[in-house]
Amino acid sequence: MDKLAEIKHGLEETWHSLGEGWRQLRDRASEALTRFTPINRSRNSLKDSALPPPLASNWGLLAGDLYEDGEQIVVRLEVPGMLKEDLDLEVRGDALIIRGEKRIEQEQGNGLYRVRQCTFGSFRRSFQLPTPVIAEKARARCSNGVLRVELPKEERVRGRRIEVRSG
Repeated sequence: MDKLAEIKHGLEETWHSLGEGWRQLRDRASEALTRFTPINRSRNSLKDSALPPPLASNWGLLAGDLYEDGEQIVVRLEVPGMLKEDLDLEVRGDALIIRGEKRIEQEQGNGLYRVRQCTFGSFRRSFQLPTPVIAEKARARCSNGVLRVELPKEERVRGRRIEVRSG
């Protein structure tokens, strides 16, 4: 194999590897990527800071898990820096909808922000529920930056076999 063919083969493998890595990242993080809508009071507090508003990100990651066991569905959502008062949960149809507001936190002093990767504002996330749940019996708690929602599954009426008799 000549040098040009080796380089071409190496570039093709690299391109394929990068593409596959990007697809995996996109597939795994697509639901966690959450849009934050700036709140008016958050915008006002940014006016006085050294950070120009365009540098403040409106997108952030709120990683979550949904798992199901025999009796319930459990949803965990990472909400660092948020309190239970900042969250609002609702079961609507076959979805759990979580709304919240992450308030802006700024260091006081004469320093200037050079990098700002934290996102602030209101957000909305929804999780598609795999089975019907009893919303009235749902429980939620927020501890150490993790929201945990337990949703008891609705009991389905089992079918009954009907024997056909003659006569």
